[in-house]
Amino acid sequence: MGIFWVSQQSQLNHLRRSDVRLTWIHLAFLFAVTLMPFSTKLLGAHHAYRTALLEYWGNILIFGTTLYASWGYATRAGLIKNDIPAAVCRRIIIGQFWYAFGALLCFFSTYLSMLVIISVQLFYILSPWLRLRSTSDAPTPPDTP
Repeated sequence: MGIFWVSQQSQLNHLRRSDVRLTWIHLAFLFAVTLMPFSTKLLGAHHAYRTALLEYWGNILIFGTTLYASWGYATRAGLIKNDIPAAVCRRIIIGQFWYAFGALLCFFSTYLSMLVIISVQLFYILSPWLRLRSTSDAPTPPDTP
């Protein structure tokens, strides 16, 4: 849930302003937040069942869909600042693809499915720190007079 919460905060940081429609989209996102403890508990209690895993993935899908919808709407409505990161929608789509791939693996093995979903989550948790570390290790350009 934290991954998606950080993604939403990142989107909010790039907004110049908001409107009622965008607020409703973010309320749909918060609805997904309220469902997450239930789908997580269901998966924890019934981790061997595909239905529990697909329920959990459905919750992740709602997160991704609302984040994608909010960014798309904000872009079309001109609510975003000029420093638009081009990769926002692409990053959401790629993440949702890998989550869906992980969910589909439940038809072979629910444990393999959970492993892939957890791996995707770990990637999105660690990637900002890996990016920061790789840019801080880069040599600094010499000072120009």
